[in-house]
Amino acid sequence: MIQGSIPALVTPMGEDGSLDFASLRQLVEYHIEQGSNGIVAVGTTGESATLDMEEHCEVIRVVVEQVRGRIPVIAGTGSNSTTEAIKLTQDAKEVGADACLLVTPYYNKPTQEGLYLHYKAVAEAVDIPQILYNVPGRTGCDMQPSTVARLSQVPNIIGIKEATGKLERLVEILSLSKSGFLLFSGDDATACEFCLRGGNGVISVTANVAPRLMSEMVAAALAKNCEGAQSIDAKLAGLHRDLFVESNPIPVKWAVNQLGLIKKGIRLPLTWLSEACHDAVRAAMAQAEVL
Repeated sequence: MIQGSIPALVTPMGEDGSLDFASLRQLVEYHIEQGSNGIVAVGTTGESATLDMEEHCEVIRVVVEQVRGRIPVIAGTGSNSTTEAIKLTQDAKEVGADACLLVTPYYNKPTQEGLYLHYKAVAEAVDIPQILYNVPGRTGCDMQPSTVARLSQVPNIIGIKEATGKLERLVEILSLSKSGFLLFSGDDATACEFCLRGGNGVISVTANVAPRLMSEMVAAALAKNCEGAQSIDAKLAGLHRDLFVESNPIPVKWAVNQLGLIKKGIRLPLTWLSEACHDAVRAAMAQAEVL
């Protein structure tokens, strides 16, 4: 079973925006050493929106090759084009990803029936475990629990990353979906409570910066050690908040750079973290004892 703390991995780049595969490989090793329970390659935090199809597939391939089966690799393969989502998902399967994460189609605002048919089409076209991803703050599209429940009946749709931060969604999806359907938080600030209430883990931005603490926090929450999980989460609260002082992944790439793990590189239209935000992110890192 895929569960635990799973970083939505940043994609290392040079200052010119070129992909830095040497740093990517080192980053994978860092996360395995630090106890991350899986890796999402080329999700939102991995700047999927500005990687072309070839780059997208190559990042996934390099992550899979470096991981060598030690932890699950989940490939971000969502698109607002069903045809493109199928192609990305097929490519991810061919390079050896363990599962795929597919964001709801963004910008074009499909109906709930359109969402159902979109995901069903991808699942039927590519025989690989697939995780739904609902993040209406990014996409302008909110997949309702009733739609999730319908999709949970599709054999290779195994779970959802629910990033609304609304804990009542967890309860509703659990009650409506088939037994064994996996639920991952996509909101770091509520992930501890999400796991304590029956979630299976978190696909996390914070885990890029504090992977060991996130792994320990989620493990405690999954074991229903409420006091232990909340105690660790208190140290992470600043990161949960301040890694979003500007649009993700701007702050988290700056923070990972401060740890010496990646170079100063991000692609337009995103820009490097504003100097006015440095102190806040640095203080959050110090609170989590990673600096």
